[in-house]
Amino acid sequence: MNKLYFLILLSILISCKKEEKAIPVKKAEPLPAIIQTDERKIQLDTSLINSFKSENIQNFYIASNNETVWGNLKKRTFIIDELKKSETLGLDPNDYNIKKIKDFESKISKLDDAELALYDVLLTYNFQKYLTHLYKGKLNPKKLYNDWDLNEKPFDVNTILIKAFNDNNLALTIEQSQPKTYTYKRLLKALALLNEFPDDNIKTIDVKDKVVLHDTNSAMITIKKRLLYWKDLTGRDSLTSIYDGKTFEAIKKFQMRHGLAPDGVIGNGTVNALNFSKTKRKNQIIANIERWRWYADTLAENYFIINIPDYSLNVVENKDTTVVRKIVVGTIRRKTPILTSTLKTVVLNPTWTIPPTILKEDVVPAMKRNRNYLKNKNITIYDKDNSVVEPNDWNENSPGRYRYVQSPGSNNSLGLMKILFPNNHSVYLHDTNHRSLFGRNNRSLSSGCIRVENPLELAQHILDSNNWSKQKIDSVIVTKKTTNVRIAKKYTIYQWYWTAWSTDNSLQFRDDIYNLDANLYAKLRN
Repeated sequence: MNKLYFLILLSILISCKKEEKAIPVKKAEPLPAIIQTDERKIQLDTSLINSFKSENIQNFYIASNNETVWGNLKKRTFIIDELKKSETLGLDPNDYNIKKIKDFESKISKLDDAELALYDVLLTYNFQKYLTHLYKGKLNPKKLYNDWDLNEKPFDVNTILIKAFNDNNLALTIEQSQPKTYTYKRLLKALALLNEFPDDNIKTIDVKDKVVLHDTNSAMITIKKRLLYWKDLTGRDSLTSIYDGKTFEAIKKFQMRHGLAPDGVIGNGTVNALNFSKTKRKNQIIANIERWRWYADTLAENYFIINIPDYSLNVVENKDTTVVRKIVVGTIRRKTPILTSTLKTVVLNPTWTIPPTILKEDVVPAMKRNRNYLKNKNITIYDKDNSVVEPNDWNENSPGRYRYVQSPGSNNSLGLMKILFPNNHSVYLHDTNHRSLFGRNNRSLSSGCIRVENPLELAQHILDSNNWSKQKIDSVIVTKKTTNVRIAKKYTIYQWYWTAWSTDNSLQFRDDIYNLDANLYAKLRN
């Protein structure tokens, strides 16, 4: 008993020490005792438990007085079935030692005490791992990327597991461990839909020039086979090399599903999307499922959600989408970061201070060619004393010693409005003086911040709770005076990245503009 008491006390102390790092501080609750009804129980050697090097395992078996818990066939069968079908949730059964577990189960009646003890801990360890992967993913984004700024997702796997064990409802652990978001569920549906397609062995499409309606091209036969495979083209087709009207409509449908301009023109973007195999699409979906486990498992009451590769911003309030906007995002060299934050301030008639990266890569080379480059853009140079520096007096060898500020107005790079939210990347939402860019299909064009279509209408919408009318906003804009307005209504902003989902039993894909999908899938399978 003294040894058991010491282990319990040590467990609580370790748990409390971890909690001190969290904000706010929460007192660790002791785990409830595990209710056991199995006839055959084996006392576990603590050295076996400790060999798994898992605090969760240690605490779990403290709650069972260090006795085996999986003597019930129904409970073991549930765990084995879940681990075997984990691939339907985008996971890999081999990550959970499924072969060893099945081997133990096949000879359960012949296991000696040592083998039974090992089997019991092996079941617990791998089921805990499985539930943790369901909740927050297999990989840690903070270790993969330096521009992903997501909140930690602590997970008390034992509280969920022990309650479900005692309530004899292990299925509840699967439900409680997965994200509740709609897009996550649509990704699981996308994986199920894709698995219904047969294996494909269609040749790669090679088109040198654009193909338009009524053209004759030998690649059209393979293109039609692809469209038939993905069910964008239905019915019987003669598979001729003529680009006919029926195929034209099928191409437009395919383009819509892939976020391409639905113009029916078969160019590079359409050919690249057509050349994705079933296997590559499946890998893409699995990579996106993993990402959605990194994100918040439930969303705020009111929020902005940005899908970077879809170039879209949606405002959702009380589960109703109230605003939809096209956006421009960062290039692959200056990626828009992934983050979660809270909107704070609308700035009307903003000034723009040139950030270091743009200064180094764009402004300094331009100034060396033409000293009036900044002056022509209504940008003033200030020294450390806040005194104006004339272009001819600017020291090109020490450009970082100055501050470069563009005055408010319609030609300002931020346009007429920006929306601020706390983040570590100095990014924000803003208007632009290049509004024609929203007409383009590929809008990965900015230096990291997000440009928003029709921004003043968006400002009016979110400042409605401040009793700011369109007329009031317009009256401020004409003054060209910078005005900060604190947003009264709480909006969370989710600035995230996903390239696959399903809508109404239809697979949806987007171009992986930052080339993240294949690399992430490879890491998941390592």
